[in-house]
Amino acid sequence: MIHFADEALIEVRSGKGGNGCIAFRREKYVPLGGPAGGDGGRGGDVIFCVKHNLRTLSHLRYKQVFKAKNGSDGSGRNRYGKDGEDVIIPFPPGTIIRDAVTGEKICEFISESEEETFTFLKGGNGGWGNIHFKSSTNQAPRYAHKGKPGETRKLRVELSIMADIGLVGFPNAGKSSLLDFFTNARPKIASYPFTTKIPNLGVLRGDDERDIIIADIPGIIEGASEGAGLGIRFLKHIYRTAGLVFIIDCSDENFESAFEKLLEELKSFSPDLAEKPRIVLCNKIDCEGAASNAAVVAKKLPKETVIPMSIYSREGLDKVRRAIIRLVNEMEKKAYMKKNNFQDNNVVVVSKTEESTFMASRSNAVELDDMIQYPGSEN
Repeated sequence: MIHFADEALIEVRSGKGGNGCIAFRREKYVPLGGPAGGDGGRGGDVIFCVKHNLRTLSHLRYKQVFKAKNGSDGSGRNRYGKDGEDVIIPFPPGTIIRDAVTGEKICEFISESEEETFTFLKGGNGGWGNIHFKSSTNQAPRYAHKGKPGETRKLRVELSIMADIGLVGFPNAGKSSLLDFFTNARPKIASYPFTTKIPNLGVLRGDDERDIIIADIPGIIEGASEGAGLGIRFLKHIYRTAGLVFIIDCSDENFESAFEKLLEELKSFSPDLAEKPRIVLCNKIDCEGAASNAAVVAKKLPKETVIPMSIYSREGLDKVRRAIIRLVNEMEKKAYMKKNNFQDNNVVVVSKTEESTFMASRSNAVELDDMIQYPGSEN
């Protein structure tokens, strides 16, 4: 299996313009033909585009330099040089492209529309041939313009997976099991920590109007914001989510402090991430004493939506499903109202074309019954 790739360094170069030509018309019975040098062709552009069936940046692992073609030189008989071919670089949805030196954001692809393109570097203009410099005082010009050079830039490409809900929890809390139950994704599940090593995505069928994409990232451990473990590296993949689902293992002896520790790690990574709407799931209540532990968590977090549940016994999972759908719908409603400057809190968003989330642009790209599991799961 190709390892998950969510960052890459690449170099892009636009094409050089072709040189203009110095030539004269020399034909029988045309004694004073005059200049006939054509222009050089334009260099190719560097163009970025979205490719919906790409899920990682692994295609950039073995090719880091992308060059557009140079324009051809002009030639005699007023023949213009051929324009250089553009280089088109595909990226998966959710890609952020930055300047590798300054860190400045250049562009960001937040939809799956393959019509979405961005011309980053223009090719150099072709040089003028000597046909352009003929005048009454200079009827045989012997100079032409050189083609303009192209541009070269080094870029940092980052992938931030597009999802509606992100699962957050310590290792072995049950995130992958929840994803496996609700979706067609089949992440690796085992009884030991750190089973999940790469992000996995699955689709939860909401209703006839939409589906919800859920992202499962590797478990977060205490000190992750300082570089410990894998989870902090992948937190960017839940940055765009509408909300978060915290999963607490209530059979663990540290169940009471788990939520605060997870929230602190998120705050250290990004205060905005920690402010996202959330649901707290108290998992493994089928274990001895875990149900009473879940009641302790609910009492300690009166302002949070706390739901006791068990993947093993299937207890509480219907309630969890309804809570996730309700959370996403509420965030969609707020986003739609903000976008359209609505003030009425009673407005109801029902049109699929008005959805502001990622799935609104996915409906024509994939079959809903397909397994949507990118960047891919371990077998």
